[in-house]
Amino acid sequence: MAVRIIADSTCDLSQELLNRYGITVIPLFVSLGDESFRDGVNITAADVFRYVDGGGGLPKTAAVTAADFLDCIGEVRKAHPDDEVILITISAEFSSCYQNAVIAAQSAEGVYAVDSRNLSTGFGHVVLTAAELAEEGLSAKEITEKLQEVIPLVDASFILNRLDYLRKGGRCSAIAALGANLLKLKPCIAVQDGKMTVVKKYRGSYEKCVEQYVRDRLAEPEKAVPHRIFITHAAAPSEAVQIADRTIRSLAPFDAITETTAGCTVSSHCGPGTLGVLFIRKP
Repeated sequence: MAVRIIADSTCDLSQELLNRYGITVIPLFVSLGDESFRDGVNITAADVFRYVDGGGGLPKTAAVTAADFLDCIGEVRKAHPDDEVILITISAEFSSCYQNAVIAAQSAEGVYAVDSRNLSTGFGHVVLTAAELAEEGLSAKEITEKLQEVIPLVDASFILNRLDYLRKGGRCSAIAALGANLLKLKPCIAVQDGKMTVVKKYRGSYEKCVEQYVRDRLAEPEKAVPHRIFITHAAAPSEAVQIADRTIRSLAPFDAITETTAGCTVSSHCGPGTLGVLFIRKP
């Protein structure tokens, strides 16, 4: 008996990684005005940015439904009828995906639901860990137990180049509380206990702030699991991505530095120019 991994689209993993580990992704819904789309299927982050910059309102997102999860489980089991399934979702603090996954798991035998307590490739780290454990032959129950040990160790953060998306969406009240002067700064938001929190403010050019942000996040490189680190961004300038990559290489010997693009759901709330480095810390 094998274990199949299903995740919602906010994990922001590349198609290459999804194919490599046989991970199935279910897209969230993204609405622009009266039109509804599926994240990463018939809409991209670039489409979202064009819509908002063209005067449109902030996109609205909707969770994967329990029915969607059940349909996906059914499709997976057509090809693998005897396999167990693990549903992994974005933090329950950000979306009702996890609640719906629990409903689906209770309606199907051999299905487990896991709240990643994270978003984007912070969530993606949890998904890949599950897939790697599945390759090692662990059962779904054993994998879900090990994930509870890994989830608190995920270090997920982003530096923002624009604040209008978060302010319009009301997704981070701490940012709004900092007032209008914050628009001149580059805040770093981190995921802590499943929620977004402002942890630092950087001043200066975006590229300079990116370098200092990476140095701060890897201030203790010996405490990072060297297996993999993500550079995940939403339409960040290539120079900023290169600076992040060079700075990581100068600080810590990761086995893989993987660049991924933030999907529609994350981009809708953080806006263009968002860049993060995401890794797992040692216990």
